[in-house]
Amino acid sequence: MLGENIRNARQKQGMTQEELAVRLHVVRQTVSKWEKNLSVPDVQCLQEMAQVLQVPVSALLGAEAEQTQDTAIENQIANQLARISQEIAIKNQRAHTLSKWLKGILLAFLLGWVLMIVLALSGGLIFSSATTSSTQTVEIGSEQLPALE
Repeated sequence: MLGENIRNARQKQGMTQEELAVRLHVVRQTVSKWEKNLSVPDVQCLQEMAQVLQVPVSALLGAEAEQTQDTAIENQIANQLARISQEIAIKNQRAHTLSKWLKGILLAFLLGWVLMIVLALSGGLIFSSATTSSTQTVEIGSEQLPALE
C-alpha cells in the first residue's frame, strides 16, 4: 500500500525514481525498495517525501488524502451540535438541582408555618380557656357577679 502510494504520487508529479532519490538524498535503489514494499522510509524521510511530492503524509500512508468540503462541513456541524447538546444537558442538570433545592426550602418553610400555627392555636386555646374561666360572670337580675369556680 505505502509503496503503491509513493509510486502514484511520484508519477503524478512526473518524477523518476532517480529524481526523487536525489531530492531525498538517497540512492535510486532505496526508492525502488520503498515502491516494492521491501522497505519503508523513516518518519523524517516520509515527511520530506510528502513535501517533495506535494501530498500529505496521510495520503502516502493510505489514509484519505482530503475530506470533501461537504463532509468537512457536516463534521463541523455535528461537532457544534454535540457541543450545544452537552451545554443544554449541563444547563438542564443545574436547573434540576436548583429545582430540588427550591422545593426543599419551600417544603421546610411551609412545615415551619404549619408548626407555628399549630403551636399558636394550642397555646392560644390554653391561654383563652384560662382567661375565660377567670373572667366569666353570672348575671343575676340586673347585677353581674363573678362566677364561682
